[in-house]
Amino acid sequence: MNPDFSKNKDGLLPAIIQDVNTAKVLMLGYMNREAYEHTLEHKKVCFYSRSKQRLWVKGEESGNFLHLRSLKLDCDHDTFLIQAEPVGPVCHTGTDTCWAENNKEVYGFLSTLEEVIKERKEERPEGSYVSSLFDKGINKIAQKVGEEAVETVIEAKDNNDELFLNEASDLLFHYLILLQAKGFKLEDISRVLRKRHS
Repeated sequence: MNPDFSKNKDGLLPAIIQDVNTAKVLMLGYMNREAYEHTLEHKKVCFYSRSKQRLWVKGEESGNFLHLRSLKLDCDHDTFLIQAEPVGPVCHTGTDTCWAENNKEVYGFLSTLEEVIKERKEERPEGSYVSSLFDKGINKIAQKVGEEAVETVIEAKDNNDELFLNEASDLLFHYLILLQAKGFKLEDISRVLRKRHS
């Protein structure tokens, strides 16, 4: 890796900080060569503070460090993408990111579906299939997950991809309902799997 610090007259290159687990952009800082080398050596993200005119390890006062997990350089060799594991909120205002966003994992449409299921659980609109399952209780919800699991296994043994995908979708849908019934979300499962992986 050969960052080109000569591209800017002040010798500073922008560093985009991204959460290694959620992929959320947390902040933007600037690095000179010394901050870059300090980050690599100590595995805590270090910037050059333009206001303080010195090196600044993120979290040196608050304890909210950014533990380095990976550092990449863009195609022009003048911008860093740093994946880090944050300790606490990143912004000096106390928010998770410098854009006041919550730093949580997002799973595309599955996160949208999870929110719809949560709404059905809380509001119980009449005529809703999801609401009717919550009305019947945990035993019925667990039973549905079991039924869909068996149907998925049966279709997995055949060669009809469309039927398999439909059953697998039903299984995942009912599994999301079961998670909500137990008071959990996909992020809880992700946390367990990440812990097992490390």
